[in-house]
Amino acid sequence: MTDPWVALEPGADPAEHVRMLRRAHETFTEGGAVPRPVRPVVADSWRRSARAGVGPDATASVELLDGDLGAYRAEHPLARVMPLFRELLGTFAADGEHLLAVCDAHGRLLWVEGHASTRRRADRMNFVPGARWAETAVGTNAPGTAVAVDRPVQVFAAEHFIRQVQPWTCAAAPVHDPRTGRVLGAVDITGGDGLAHPHSLGFVQAVARAAESQLALLAPEMPAADLPELSALGRDEARLLVGGRGIRLSRRHSELLVLLSRHPEGLTGDELLCALYEDESVTPVTLRAELARLRRVLGPGLLESRPYRLTVPVESDVAVVERRLETGAVTAAAAAYSGPLLPSSQAPAVVRLRERLADGLRTALIARRDPDLLADWVHTPWGEDDFDVWRALAAARPTAAVRARLAALESELTWRRPAAT
Repeated sequence: MTDPWVALEPGADPAEHVRMLRRAHETFTEGGAVPRPVRPVVADSWRRSARAGVGPDATASVELLDGDLGAYRAEHPLARVMPLFRELLGTFAADGEHLLAVCDAHGRLLWVEGHASTRRRADRMNFVPGARWAETAVGTNAPGTAVAVDRPVQVFAAEHFIRQVQPWTCAAAPVHDPRTGRVLGAVDITGGDGLAHPHSLGFVQAVARAAESQLALLAPEMPAADLPELSALGRDEARLLVGGRGIRLSRRHSELLVLLSRHPEGLTGDELLCALYEDESVTPVTLRAELARLRRVLGPGLLESRPYRLTVPVESDVAVVERRLETGAVTAAAAAYSGPLLPSSQAPAVVRLRERLADGLRTALIARRDPDLLADWVHTPWGEDDFDVWRALAAARPTAAVRARLAALESELTWRRPAAT
């Protein structure tokens, strides 16, 4: 195939291809082997779906309803480009009896619009706003797979992992934050077999790029008073956005800015030494040199001394997760958590903050008992060996794959536990 992301070769017989895919899907769900004609992107997605414990008869769950959905959509960055999506895709969807759908970075559908009768049919499989269509929830599908692999992708008929979606064809492309490059979600077109054409994939990809361009042109969404923004979750080197300028910080400067952003009243040199260094032999001269270098990186007027402090408040992704946890917005907190805080840092204060934030979120996830949120956590690099969350997932979604993984972890823990004397 000339383009592995397109579902059908030019001139291929759709009906025969559907029959082949159904046989391949049956072979995989019964024995775990993927026959060769299945595209690699689909085969990989089927394997991820199976590892996540998704069954072929699964159904999407609706996670956000009414007021919660409205509030979440209003705050989401993609709300700013919904008029563009409607202008470029809305008429195409309505005239072609298709659907325009937009999801967030976790595969949660935010908007589903289009032809009325097609929407009614989609409602029966919970392809509705607020429903979770991540791969970890419903397996292979265009919006969920697009955000999982961060690529435009087309999914045709029985390439879908769950059977009730196999009469449909869809194409989706991820949309990125033009400032950070992070995936914000995906734009999708869903309908019949007529969408199994290279043009539909190219179309949604062009729409996604147009959305990114418009987001870049719009006034940046900054906190009140144009506060600087610090991104430190899931990365060893933090990124600071200040005055429209993105600054990639060194590891030590990342630690310093995380700590100073949490202490607007300032920290003394001795306090920073204790917070940053396990080695008590590190001298104040070393710290002052680091702070002098940080001051040059930030530019004039942002960092003062006696005590060391930032002259303006700095918003951070850490603070966003903390606020959402404090208000009980667990889903929103999980969406904002892109990984452990400065994962390679050994600075004592950073380690304590990293552990406190992760423990707070995982405790909230366990208490919430939402199988999709739990599945998202255990299928991340930082959560794949989290026994307590796997146990909670096994209680909420006791599939064979989940139970097997839990048993394997329990065996590992037993093997590592020292024998009683």
